[in-house]
Amino acid sequence: MTATSPSAIRAVDLAALVAGKLCHDFISPAGAITSGLDLLKDPSAQDMREDALALIEQSASKMVALVHFARVAFGASTTAERFSAEAIRDLAEALLAGGRARLAWRLEVQDLSKVQARALLNLAYMTVGALPSGGEAVIEVVAEGEEIRLAGRAAGPRARLKPEATTGLAGEVLIEGLHGQWIQPYWLWLTVTEAGGRLAIHTQEDQVALTCLMPV
Repeated sequence: MTATSPSAIRAVDLAALVAGKLCHDFISPAGAITSGLDLLKDPSAQDMREDALALIEQSASKMVALVHFARVAFGASTTAERFSAEAIRDLAEALLAGGRARLAWRLEVQDLSKVQARALLNLAYMTVGALPSGGEAVIEVVAEGEEIRLAGRAAGPRARLKPEATTGLAGEVLIEGLHGQWIQPYWLWLTVTEAGGRLAIHTQEDQVALTCLMPV
């Protein structure tokens, strides 16, 4: 895979890719809600009424979790300028519940700025995403002098980052591959570096570690 220099992407293209990522995430629960409603309206499918209601309820909860996640991970999230680490944990767990990976938190710092909260939420999402076959994702928030360290460690069978994610985390523009797999890692890199921070990746067999160091 080849790439151009870091951050060489127009703002309008970045906005379009973020919007595309969000639409892709929303379409699945939205479609499931529509399918459930169609079943409820079908006179020949009344024996599936309970299944339809369960599908609608589950998908609506997923949609709400996605909206709350996206407001902080990609948007401005109302007028809030500070977040508690526990609030970010709750947002991540609501979205990632039911997956194969176990998610553990070590929160030594509680008060986060908006940009730190955005980085943490995306970091947690990506750490869990590095475990396609399950395993454990550990998220840490630790103060280190004048910096705060946000770390995600994924350990499990086949733990890995996709090539597009590695490109995005390096701040490089994708030339070949799927932009849907690239945009969120790039967004994390952009969030951290524009705040004056640094992002590092370490991978080995069945393990992935992501570390963001950001100014307090």
